[in-house]
Amino acid sequence: MPESSLHEPVLAWYAEHQRDLPWRRPEASAWSVLVSELMLQQTPVARVLPVHEAWLERWPTPADLAAEPTGEAVRAWGRLGYPRRALRLHGSAVAIVKRHDGVVPDAYDDLVALPGVGDYTAAAVASFAYGRRHVVLDTNVRRVLARAVSGVEFPTTAVTRAERDLATGLLPDDEATAATWAVAVMELGALVCTAAAPRCGTCPIAGRCAWNQAGRPAYDGPARRTQAWAGTDRQCRGRLLAVLRDSDGPVHRTSLDAAWADGTQRTRCLESLLADALVTRTGPDTYALP
Repeated sequence: MPESSLHEPVLAWYAEHQRDLPWRRPEASAWSVLVSELMLQQTPVARVLPVHEAWLERWPTPADLAAEPTGEAVRAWGRLGYPRRALRLHGSAVAIVKRHDGVVPDAYDDLVALPGVGDYTAAAVASFAYGRRHVVLDTNVRRVLARAVSGVEFPTTAVTRAERDLATGLLPDDEATAATWAVAVMELGALVCTAAAPRCGTCPIAGRCAWNQAGRPAYDGPARRTQAWAGTDRQCRGRLLAVLRDSDGPVHRTSLDAAWADGTQRTRCLESLLADALVTRTGPDTYALP
């Protein structure tokens, strides 16, 4: 069966089942889409929604954010995790103002040149905000295509040339349809073709899915990484940042000492936050957001 036979059922399913997300609404700005894409990296939609709303209320345009210190972006990022993304968004806002007169660019090459914007994010913004025809390969899309076309439960760790060629071959020719296809496959992976418990009984392409038709063979590739949290440097960094975020001014080192018991790990994490420009030293023993 030709691969294009996937288009109609997936697009029809998306038209009926797509979530009402603020960055997908017709009135959403390209800036809203860019903010959402950075926030959604390794973070569930439910956690992103309130932060995205607050962010857009405070900084409705890139120029609004660019005019603020980077520390305000880190503070507003709250507990989304991976706070370097806040610095990247601030850096992108500054670059958009300087290079593009404050307007999020619509061309992939201009987008991928922004700080912290890689292939996926550039393609996603060009596609979702401007209706351009691009291959958009996030984890959900890769999993759907791996199962439906390649017949394996999970894709490889890194995107392969064969995988990109497959996705390119599946992209509808019409630009607007291709943009909808990109988000539709992503939504199918997020809601139906999930990693842990795929709902094949409600999948619109179950009858066309190579993995399902083969009896859903178990993954037999390299061990898949799982992300630990408790006791990690990530958790420690988050605790230290929370102390600084909740303060109106510089914080003495004793307040940071109280946030994490392991002194060696605490020192290491504080130094890494300084190196990442997420924290600044304001005195011999005082620290603040940048």
